[in-house]
Amino acid sequence: MSQVAQLVSCGALLKIAQRWLNGAVSMNGHSLMPNILIKVPKGAFPPQTRARLLRRVTEAAATAEQIPDRPEARFTSWVCLEELETGMFVCAGSDMTHQVLPCIVIVYVPSGVLDEKSRALYHRLIHSALEESLPFSEQRQLATSVILHDVPDGAWGGNGVTLRLVDLAKMAGYAHLQHLSAKST
Repeated sequence: MSQVAQLVSCGALLKIAQRWLNGAVSMNGHSLMPNILIKVPKGAFPPQTRARLLRRVTEAAATAEQIPDRPEARFTSWVCLEELETGMFVCAGSDMTHQVLPCIVIVYVPSGVLDEKSRALYHRLIHSALEESLPFSEQRQLATSVILHDVPDGAWGGNGVTLRLVDLAKMAGYAHLQHLSAKST
């Protein structure tokens, strides 16, 4: 993507974010999904690779969940990267981060969005996103754990409102679930 296209894309997302914060965006003031939480050892992904990681994880989620390539639909994907201090990531009680690069990815997705095939795709794409975003100098063995949590229908809430799968399908534009939003209109 060219620098101009990136700036236009950032500008479009900023406008959507501003409209969302002001309650004017078509998400009816609701919170967004999926929520993706990534935990990595501190410093594993420096700023230049961190941005690539967050972008690739967002793209992986959109692909697995069949979210269209539109800024307002992609804005529904929230990704949070948490860096854990040395000694806070242990295997069998020992800090192994000098040999292994452990990365935990926890994905909360509305129940009914993923089938078995899309789950396998999600696991593969998230692992690839982490692997492809590693700094060139990284020598440790990458070890990923990707956990997909289905949030039961009616258990997702945003900004004080309970959301159902039909609402979420409308907001995110899930290609395979548009029949749900068509029924509700």
